[in-house]
Amino acid sequence: MIIDEIDQKLISLLQQNARFSLKQLAQEVYLSSPAVSSRIERLEKMGIITGYQAQLDHQKLGYHITAFINLAMDPGQKPVFYPFITACPNVIECSCVTGSYSMLLKVAFPSTQELDTFIGEIQKFGSTKTQIVFSTVVPFRGITLESVSPSGDE
Repeated sequence: MIIDEIDQKLISLLQQNARFSLKQLAQEVYLSSPAVSSRIERLEKMGIITGYQAQLDHQKLGYHITAFINLAMDPGQKPVFYPFITACPNVIECSCVTGSYSMLLKVAFPSTQELDTFIGEIQKFGSTKTQIVFSTVVPFRGITLESVSPSGDE
């Protein structure tokens, strides 16, 4: 994977605001709009840019409870668990992790009652430990690419 400093700058800009126009991006990196478009298309084809989405304020949409759920699950249950958890609309993220628990879920619900019902549903896969978020000190942000060498190698 070869990315240069211009690609890194484009990625950083798109992480800040994926709605920047090609013209705005081109001005920032001192290239033409077609050249920027070509670079972005290449980064998408390489799988470096995997998508674009809006970041939402869950509170304003009525999802007042954000929680992290640790799930200890037998690895043999993954073929059943993965389709189940993928179909759950309140699951924001689900990661397979190391440690005492095998899965880490980030969820959002309108109430603790709905969270409790969901926890009851996933406990058929194993034991859980839940942490409810009081506040978020560092909200979602992209990664900093300044430490990445231009070729992508460390």
